[in-house]
Amino acid sequence: MDTEICWHGRGGQGVVTANEILAETSIHTGKYVKAFPEFGPERMGAPIRAFARISEGPIRVHTQVYEPDIVIVIDPTLIGKVDVAKGLKKGGTIIANYPGTSAELQKAIGTDAECHAVDATKISIEEIGRPMVNTSMLGALVKIRPIVPYGEVEEHMKAKFEGKLKEKAIIQNVAALKRAFEEVG
Repeated sequence: MDTEICWHGRGGQGVVTANEILAETSIHTGKYVKAFPEFGPERMGAPIRAFARISEGPIRVHTQVYEPDIVIVIDPTLIGKVDVAKGLKKGGTIIANYPGTSAELQKAIGTDAECHAVDATKISIEEIGRPMVNTSMLGALVKIRPIVPYGEVEEHMKAKFEGKLKEKAIIQNVAALKRAFEEVG
């Protein structure tokens, strides 16, 4: 069975990177994957989406994800401005960077879907030193929906960032990943 995911964020927030880490980790664990971004106006701060389709078998669907099982909202300012619950499958899950409770998130979105809030902004500022929440949200995702094991995500993320980020930044991102995994509501 396929798991279909839609990420919502803004350009420059690491939505595409988080989706890539999830996809590459899934492939590493033997799953089949289709993952891709969707850009509107290609500029920093513009709303963007990224999609992933993950399956135990070959994937024959080549379109964007119209009816996700999981929606991940990286940027809380999109809540109320973008219909993040659009197309969410019955029984679907929304995981959002949101400073309130999961019940408050559900009310803010205006849905009866299962919602999970994690203050990824706070976590990333405390762990990384700036509001780069993509790795935190990835940690929350694999806690709520263990598509791939947490340890595999951590190891793949370290490998992906090696040579691109300083060792200190990699350690900080791992700390944010783990903390969101532990704190998601």
